[in-house]
Amino acid sequence: MASRRWYLLAVLLLAAGALLGGSVVPPDRAVRLLQLNLCASGQAGCYTGRSIDEAARVIRDTRPDVVTLNEICAGDVETLGAVLAGVHGGAVTSGFRAAPDRPSGGPTRCGRNGQEYGIGLVARQPTSAYEVVGGRYPMQDPVDPEERVWLCLLAPVDVCTTHLAGFDPQAALHQCQHLFGVTLPALHRRSGYRPTIVAGDLNLRYGAPPDLRDCMPAGYRWLGDGGLQHVLATTDLAVPSMRGVDLARSTDHPGLLVTVGLTGPT
Repeated sequence: MASRRWYLLAVLLLAAGALLGGSVVPPDRAVRLLQLNLCASGQAGCYTGRSIDEAARVIRDTRPDVVTLNEICAGDVETLGAVLAGVHGGAVTSGFRAAPDRPSGGPTRCGRNGQEYGIGLVARQPTSAYEVVGGRYPMQDPVDPEERVWLCLLAPVDVCTTHLAGFDPQAALHQCQHLFGVTLPALHRRSGYRPTIVAGDLNLRYGAPPDLRDCMPAGYRWLGDGGLQHVLATTDLAVPSMRGVDLARSTDHPGLLVTVGLTGPT
């Protein structure tokens, strides 16, 4: 039933896929997701001032359904949402979650413009009921003043993003375990189970301690960039495919373009 409701949104990807010569060819029904860590705060050493413009170019080139965003300012969600709307010629939905700043008790702020700093997503507006929700992890790196959060678009296919602790791998692992072991099951109990995709900079590696596999539950498939970014999709979705996206050295991470096929009756 979830696949049926999502179909009206996903079927439009066929035309987009025809434009991506040389890239992964999407299945007949698919969700195309673009994961980006844009290092856009203006404070970190990876900041170049070019990543938002480069992200806009990549969105125009790859025509995703949904874009998950890490290390951004609040206004960047509106900017990139407008780009996605222009690409598809239709309405989009978006969400933003600021990373709390422990010393001040308020949100972390971007150095470049004073806006709230955190994570976000933009997506083609689902054709059925949806909700954007987010929260703060109960466990944090006690040294880092930036506290970490999660954000989900609850729709016929749930899409979540997060940016886990960057300086304490054990804290990142505990946050990951909480996301997959507590947060997502609670959301599914509250609103009913739906196929789920999680994308983000998890600051964990696959196959090296502390290992992403120690928080990845049964029922998920994994794709990653060979570093710290990962996309996990539930196995009731078709086997996903992925290619890296060059961001022209505008940030310290590649983009990940993931195509996830939809299974079940149409």
